Amino acid sequence: MSETFDYDLLIIGAGVGGHGAALHAVSCGLKTAIVEAADMGGTCVNRGCIPSKALLAASGRVRELRDTHHLKSLGIQLDAVSFDRQGIADHANSIVTKQRDALINSLKRLGVETIHGWARIAGKQKVSVETKEGNKIITAKDIILAPGSIPFVPPGVEIDHKTVFTSDDAVRLESLPDWIAIVGSGYIGLEFADIYSALGCEVTLIEALDQLMPGFDPDIAKLAQRVLITPRDIETRVGMLAKRVTPGSPVVIELADAKTKEVVEVLEVDACLIATGRIPYTKDLGLQSVGVELDQRGFIPVNDHLAVVKKGKAIPHLWAIGDATGKMMLAHTASAQGVAVVETICGRPREVDYHSIPAAAFTHPEIGFVGMTEPAAQEKAKAEGFKVGVARTYFKGNAKAIAEGETEGMAKIIYRTDTGEVLGVHIFGLHASDLIHEAASAIAQRQSVNSLAFLVHTHPTLSEVLDEAYKRAIGAH
Repeated sequence: MSETFDYDLLIIGAGVGGHGAALHAVSCGLKTAIVEAADMGGTCVNRGCIPSKALLAASGRVRELRDTHHLKSLGIQLDAVSFDRQGIADHANSIVTKQRDALINSLKRLGVETIHGWARIAGKQKVSVETKEGNKIITAKDIILAPGSIPFVPPGVEIDHKTVFTSDDAVRLESLPDWIAIVGSGYIGLEFADIYSALGCEVTLIEALDQLMPGFDPDIAKLAQRVLITPRDIETRVGMLAKRVTPGSPVVIELADAKTKEVVEVLEVDACLIATGRIPYTKDLGLQSVGVELDQRGFIPVNDHLAVVKKGKAIPHLWAIGDATGKMMLAHTASAQGVAVVETICGRPREVDYHSIPAAAFTHPEIGFVGMTEPAAQEKAKAEGFKVGVARTYFKGNAKAIAEGETEGMAKIIYRTDTGEVLGVHIFGLHASDLIHEAASAIAQRQSVNSLAFLVHTHPTLSEVLDEAYKRAIGAH
């Protein structure tokens, strides 16, 4: 390290992305520090993936144990199942504390200095940190911005954190309202609809676009709606805008037609969760000191190597990763970006292959997906002049799913008919979040169904739904 700098690498933000970058930087021999203004672990550990999965695990168990028909088919009989809301909330909170402590300890163990305070870029390779003790200037050869994101609250929505709240509040499970409206049917809305309905709440799911689950592959969205929504105590309002949401008892929601913007219905519910996505937390980072302007949506502009760009040109030694880049707002994407930037800093330039990054919704059953949806693949095919093939298989024919009595689900493979290259895979069913990784690996290696169809899968396992889909694909052309 040049003696003129305090650190080789300074990371602003100790979420999953910043943490992943710090660990890799230390393994590459870089003297590293990390600055965090709030809780170590960022959104994922404190207000996102970790507590929500803990709630899903507990509420899913309640749903499972109350499904007497399913248990009876397995020869099991149970008396009435009860649960303690506070106990479930405490379970989630304790998991958060353990994960956060593990993250802090891993940084300490590796000698990464942690600085608590608000960091701003203060010029070339220079950061100003506002701490309790006062302002301090830190210099670093390279700086990574990893400030993360916050829930998006649409105009007209008033948050009181008690009756109208975002996922930041919902993960604490401070109450179980008799009737809750959830605005947004993306993965956050779906997961909380799963939690609340399992714990006995009536749910109204409100979606402004003209179909539920708009980001998912249409086949998966259709099947998931039939399994996750229709049979449960969940009603839907599609093509409806929550134009105004007023907290109180009751919460008043003015629903407008999404096209005309005219109010067509007024709902009065006990609580309302706003699950309308997330926006970058990029204000007051001092980027103006190096002449960088955020894009229209507030994301930090970066190039393919995640260098921060000013008027299209990379600023040397300044990088950004995670939700704030707007590439894929997923914890594991942030971590992959952090590792890629450190590799580039160390003279081994690496880009992230977003096409092969999988994602999941941890509903019951789960949804796992990677690559393109069918409509996106058809669009690409039209532009590039090839044909798209689709193969579907169902959990109903899978021996392990039958043994588990969990046969709802489907695996869908989207591929090129000329080369057989896999373009996208979508799975809805038991353990879909785990099954999708085989497909992600295949897409990362640009593999063809022609070779994948000859892989050997353990019998009987759920992985055979993919095995069967590969085989169907080569039989179809």
